Amino acid sequence: MNTGTARMQMNVNGAEIFFDVVGAQLMPAGDKLAARPTLLVLHGGPGYDHTTLRPYFDRFADVYQVVYLDHRGCGRSTAPQETWHLDQWADDVETFCAQLGIENPLVFGQSFGGMVAMHYAARHPDHPAKVILSSTAARFLLDETVSVATRLGGDRAGQVARDFFTTPTLSGYDLYAEVCLPLYNRAPAEDGAAYRTWAIQRPEVTVHFFENEMLEMDLRASIAAISCPTLVLGGAEDPVTPARCSEEIAAAVGANARLEIFEGCGHGVHRDKPDEAEQMMRAFLAQ
Repeated sequence: MNTGTARMQMNVNGAEIFFDVVGAQLMPAGDKLAARPTLLVLHGGPGYDHTTLRPYFDRFADVYQVVYLDHRGCGRSTAPQETWHLDQWADDVETFCAQLGIENPLVFGQSFGGMVAMHYAARHPDHPAKVILSSTAARFLLDETVSVATRLGGDRAGQVARDFFTTPTLSGYDLYAEVCLPLYNRAPAEDGAAYRTWAIQRPEVTVHFFENEMLEMDLRASIAAISCPTLVLGGAEDPVTPARCSEEIAAAVGANARLEIFEGCGHGVHRDKPDEAEQMMRAFLAQ
């Protein structure tokens, strides 16, 4: 882990939001200081914290100021349970940036973080400069998820996935973590392979979101409002947000979207093919 980072917390829409910064915003360029773009990195879950994406995205600090945050209720961030919903998580992104003076951020969202990112970009279409939506979904495709989990892990994995997503409970969360999480990726991450061991987990947030919002969620109509360039990344062997989810997002966003499905990859292509994913994201962000 990078130890040369600033760790800070601030109030955002009534929540205490933890965030972490890697890289300077101002860098010497000849005889002046030049401002660098901000890459805002949104973690998955919900219930995990931002460290699930560390240290992989730290590498982008060579060009960008990289800012991580823990969504309200997740990790080191706190907020009342009644505010744990997608509208609020999305609006937190805009307010968070406004309070820090971040204009036109580049936004990466992984899994649940991608749901937040696309909802934010739809509700505040003039705010982000570009968005990367990684292994995420505009709506949850239960049957497709069960089918892929069964193909990768057998009948038990498929049944555990169906049981957990249709009737989410804390005990079901533990069983899903034991049986299905090992199916998420085809290869260990190049670095930070132990991210699930160091990350803070708050399964009560996961259960709350799945129980109250995710199964009924359908963002396809609203994300047509996204007006910035959008890169949609999916894994062909993703058991929780299958490739069809990525295809639906790209179709709904329309002409502003570019879809890339990685063969032999699961949930988070940067974990299974880190070099290829980095090359593609850098090219997109730099265009």
